[in-house]
Amino acid sequence: MLAVTAAGLAIELWTKAAAFARVAGPPVRILREDVLAVGPDRLATLIPMHEPVVVAERLLHFTLVLNPGAVFGIGAGRRWFFVLFTVLALAFCLWTFGMWTRSRDRLTHIGLGLIIAGGLGNLYDRLSFACVRDFIHPLPGVRLPFGLRWPGGSPEVWPYVSNVADAFLIIGIVLLLWYSFRAPPHGQPPGASDPERVA
Repeated sequence: MLAVTAAGLAIELWTKAAAFARVAGPPVRILREDVLAVGPDRLATLIPMHEPVVVAERLLHFTLVLNPGAVFGIGAGRRWFFVLFTVLALAFCLWTFGMWTRSRDRLTHIGLGLIIAGGLGNLYDRLSFACVRDFIHPLPGVRLPFGLRWPGGSPEVWPYVSNVADAFLIIGIVLLLWYSFRAPPHGQPPGASDPERVA
């Protein structure tokens, strides 16, 4: 778990630094005092106008965005709430690792490591820059069928710009859910529900 956390955090922070150094042309330097000065509603003014970097047409673009909230831009401006929430979530992950998993639960340890790496990556941004640096836009321009729109009005299948930390969090949560569904009931020894092992 520690190896996954360290590697994931290094990848997460490096990708953000590389994106903000290259995607907009000249490097974009984000300063915490500038973010606090303009407020959450005007963060876009800190990033110069730029064309997205097309990695794969209609599949993946890179574009720079500053997010004052959580994933999908939820809770803009409530930075300290998300700092506290992240710290509690990280503590829960460590408790889960110690109390809920066994040494051979490698996929679960990978999942916990990814969640911790993603949480630490975005926590670093919130403390260092007072916002989260995002740059990954999957499925750009792909519209919802039948003219449907999200509550915010966007017709895109995925209108959000995110980062590697968000991807790590999603993958980690999926791995933990998979583990929770296959784990034996509380108090039952591992493998007891397997007919072949019981026989």
